[in-house]
Amino acid sequence: MVYFVGAGCGAADLITVRGMNLLKAADVIVYTGSLVNPELLNYAKKHCEIHNSATMTLEEVMIVVIAAARQGKMVVRLHTGEPSIYGAVLEQMQILEANGVPYESCPGVSACFGAAASLNLEYTLPDISQTLIITRMAGRTGVPEKESIEKLAAHNASMAIYLSSGMMEKLSRALYNGGYSKDTPAAIVYKASWPDEEKYICTVGTLAETAEAHGIKNLAVVLVGDVISKSGYSLSKLYDAEFETEFRKSR
Repeated sequence: MVYFVGAGCGAADLITVRGMNLLKAADVIVYTGSLVNPELLNYAKKHCEIHNSATMTLEEVMIVVIAAARQGKMVVRLHTGEPSIYGAVLEQMQILEANGVPYESCPGVSACFGAAASLNLEYTLPDISQTLIITRMAGRTGVPEKESIEKLAAHNASMAIYLSSGMMEKLSRALYNGGYSKDTPAAIVYKASWPDEEKYICTVGTLAETAEAHGIKNLAVVLVGDVISKSGYSLSKLYDAEFETEFRKSR
């Protein structure tokens, strides 16, 4: 069996209990060495075979994974964050399917949620935003035109932008042109939950200068939206004394 495991966004103890147990049981681990916290490998058993996929091609990764699985070994493919978001996992799963190798997925904590925890932030505040958009700027990997930053910004919803911290000036301009004001609150969280995490509150208009002032060019998630100000929202109806639920009568 091959398990695709989300390593979480950084801190070694943010992996799920299931993910930790899978690492402990694995005979072979192939991990994303460029992004995954190496402390997670401390969960591996003594004679576990470990490969760093940062130096490997897709073909090389799959040769290792398929060979180990066919030998009856338990394999963990350890991805950063939550593999379903920018994890490039489907292409691996389909190769396994084509070769008759069974697999399962174990979710992880994505960077936008690590960043929200760092800032004590709620993305869905009543009367402010009830939507979180997770997206990225177009780079070497393109983005569908209908999902451009400008088009998504028109919703003025909460937004978490990945893989774009090296293009802050372009990102700021796209957000502004799409519909956010230059004064819209924004945040930059570098290496969320890692020991060397950095976090900065700014605005859409000051994203580029904030990143430049702190030397941030990669490994950061950018958050945008009025929820960052933590003001002007309505209280949840869930705990309102007059709001009746299955478990509580109105008072």
